[in-house]
Amino acid sequence: MAMATATSTSISTQFRRTSLFHSSLSTRKSHFFHLKASSGSEITEEEQVGAPQKKKIFVAGATGSTGKRIVEQLLAKGFSVKAGVHDIDKAKTTLPGDNPNLQILKADVTEGSTKLADAISDDSEAVVCATGFRPSWDLFAPWKVDNFGTVNLVDACRKRGVNRFILISSILVNGAAMGQLLNPAYIFLNIFGLTLVAKLQAEQYIRKSGINYTIIRPGGLRNDPPKGNIVMEPEDTLYEGSISRDQVAEVSVEALLHPESYYKVVEIVARTEAPKRSFVELFSSIKKG
Repeated sequence: MAMATATSTSISTQFRRTSLFHSSLSTRKSHFFHLKASSGSEITEEEQVGAPQKKKIFVAGATGSTGKRIVEQLLAKGFSVKAGVHDIDKAKTTLPGDNPNLQILKADVTEGSTKLADAISDDSEAVVCATGFRPSWDLFAPWKVDNFGTVNLVDACRKRGVNRFILISSILVNGAAMGQLLNPAYIFLNIFGLTLVAKLQAEQYIRKSGINYTIIRPGGLRNDPPKGNIVMEPEDTLYEGSISRDQVAEVSVEALLHPESYYKVVEIVARTEAPKRSFVELFSSIKKG
């Protein structure tokens, strides 16, 4: 399930760690951020004496097909990234290990919030959850990862005082309420232990937690490059369509840059006939949940 690509205008703003990028109390180093939002968003930094230290984005599920793209795009935009992975050896061959802004560490979302809090630690400013269970004969796997694992991450954020959370979910999670019980996609995705039900309950936990969230529900995920532009709709609207994982990663990263994404559930697909819109426009078109 994936999404179309991003945006057009280039907005230049300079700030010293506001909202998402709050200053840490460290006095060793400081960073001055130059943020250009929209399609060409990027963050550049200049060291300044006595200024606060740059914090990091923690990505859970960083070696997954979508997670690794999120890591790559975050690094490309100048973020420092902590890649939480289940398999360190796999991560070393999957992620760009020679990047000084990337830290790879073991983080299993099924092992409870305490270990996750240790991995997130005090140097993380936000968490992106791109985890997903691997199909198996274990019918509890979706609940262990997509439900309990996500809940563990939220609880770990609370322990560390991290107040920004991005979740990659799926369209049709609330298919029953949408009248989509007979939708082939809804049936297929629930074959493996009621995956969509597990995701929906995790979403509900996030929304009640008080954390500043953006829940991204992509359509069918494609590994190929983007085709068409991103279409963004409110929750429980889309019941078909697909999107490139590259576009899903892009929306995830842009959500960190735009306050218009705060406390929102967005559904995304890509369509060739859709007009190209800026991320400010896209996020602003969705009401807060």
